[in-house]
Amino acid sequence: MPQPRVSFITLGVADLDRARRFYEAWGWEPAEASQDVVFFQANGMVISLFGLAALADDQGRPGASLGTGAMTLAQNYLTEAQVDEVYAAALAAGATSLKAPEKVFWGGYSGYVADPDGHVWELAMNPFSPPGPDGSVVLPGADAEG
Repeated sequence: MPQPRVSFITLGVADLDRARRFYEAWGWEPAEASQDVVFFQANGMVISLFGLAALADDQGRPGASLGTGAMTLAQNYLTEAQVDEVYAAALAAGATSLKAPEKVFWGGYSGYVADPDGHVWELAMNPFSPPGPDGSVVLPGADAEG
């Protein structure tokens, strides 16, 4: 049986052009884009932006009201300084601060921002799951090939 994985994360957005401008200002470069969807390559997976109504239609739920903020997307970094740098860049690009980076009870350092559509990003330095050279994270004791 295939291993668990995430290949694409699609974010439903109210205004595709606004969302694209935000992610580009945050330093992301589209790998492919059209008037309906924008794709960003992210070390082994793809993050895409898709209009809310089009996403609901694609899911077979035309007219559904799709929400945001009930999950967190996370980016791990090697140092607290990197977390602070990416957090500041997100705010400069137009993100809303949810929680400024700080030392946290579990031994790391993290903060939260929301993109213009309310999608929540955690920016963290986790000493127990540091990213590798390509930015990927493998949990301690997990098979890196999984």
